[in-house]
This record gives sequence, C-alpha cells and structure tokens, in this order.
Amino acid sequence: MSKVIVITGAGVGLGRALARRFINDGDQVVLLGRTPAKVESVATELGERAMAVGCDVASPDSVRAAFAAITARHPQIDVLINNAAIFEPFQIVNATDEQIMGTVAINLAGPMLCARAAIPLMSKGSHIINVTSESVAMDFPHLSVYQSSKAGVERFSTSLFRELEPAGIRVSNVRAGAMYEEGKTWDVDPEAAMQFHQAATAAGIHLAERPISQFESVTGIFRTLIDLPADLHAVSIGLHARASD
Repeated sequence: MSKVIVITGAGVGLGRALARRFINDGDQVVLLGRTPAKVESVATELGERAMAVGCDVASPDSVRAAFAAITARHPQIDVLINNAAIFEPFQIVNATDEQIMGTVAINLAGPMLCARAAIPLMSKGSHIINVTSESVAMDFPHLSVYQSSKAGVERFSTSLFRELEPAGIRVSNVRAGAMYEEGKTWDVDPEAAMQFHQAATAAGIHLAERPISQFESVTGIFRTLIDLPADLHAVSIGLHARASD
C-alpha cells in the first residue's frame, strides 16, 4: 500500500537516495531541504508523486510553514524520516558559536521540531525514523558536539516512543555508517579535515581503511523497517559497513 513519506535533508546523500527508493516503490514522497533548488531538482527528476518544500529544520517558523504546505497536499502522513544533519569536525576549544549552536540546532532540535509538526498529521501505524550515527558508539576526536547531538537524538527517540506508543505511532532510530556517493565532496575547511584525520589516526581510527556501504543496501533497511508487521517494532537499528567482494 502506498505511503506518504516525508524526508528531511532530501536534496543530497542518503535523503535523496531514500526519496528515489520510495518513489520506485510506489510511495508519495515529500522532500524537505534548506536549499529549495536542490530538493526541487530531485522532485522534478522523480515526477508527480514527489513534492519539494524548502525547510530549515533548525527554524521553528520554517518547519511550521513547511508542514502547513505539506498539509495542503497530504492531510495525513505515514512516515517522517529525520535525516537532515551537518557533520563538521572541530575542536571544542576553537569552535565558533555558529559551529556549536548550528550543529545542535540542526542535528538535535531539528528532529524535535519536525516530529512536533508531523505528529498531528499521523495516526495509528505511522512511523517516525531518526537517523543517527555509528560514531555515537566510538571515541572520535574532534566530533564531540556532533556525537553529542546524535546521542541526544537517540535518547529523544526512545522517550518519544513511550509518549506515542498509546497512539500506535512507532519511533525508531537508525545508526548509519559511512556511505558511498559518486561525485560527493566534503564541504569542510581543508585544515579542519586534515586535523580530524590526523587526530583520528592518532586515536587508532584509520578512516581511509574503514569500509563504506552502498546507498541501495541502506535504503533497503529503511524499507524493511517501514514495512514491519503491526505487531513488531524496532527501537534501534545499527548499520555498520563491512567489506564485501
């Protein structure tokens, strides 16, 4: 049965891959993103069952406006995937206000604001999925704020599930690892990136040797999670890339 699926951070990366997967599966997809041109381009590619809405998940007003636009077309939504995030390594002692507040606002407050807006449009059987990171369970240097924001999302997920369980709405988090995207570039200060790699190596984490998963494999897990039978629920799923032939 076709579902209405809202995805944040849908203009690039995993969000875009999920949108493509769900459209191919016959679902209705709403793509949210800070850069309207990006989500509009993807929506045009995907066709009439895709809807693009510009949305800064860190802004309460922007989230409210986005979900008002969604409601005009889809009075009810089945799935919200909180995927939007920023990943920027930095040492806390040198961090700017914008780096700290921006990371927390997008990565942690964003899922909260979007969930708050989505819940009134949901009913029994709906599902909120929050994307977190495998780094939560690792001691990465230069990622203290990023990891803390993602760990906070996991705690938010488990607590929100208890709030929504009486209404029959499921809440899950998915810990995702590194994924391959052709042509992807890392929009991070080169000096900060170099320091991050050096610090990770010194800590025994060799980034260049870590396996990378494929989007197709990861999106398949989301499909399975969304389609779980009514008598099953997965609170948390951890995905770790592994080398394959």
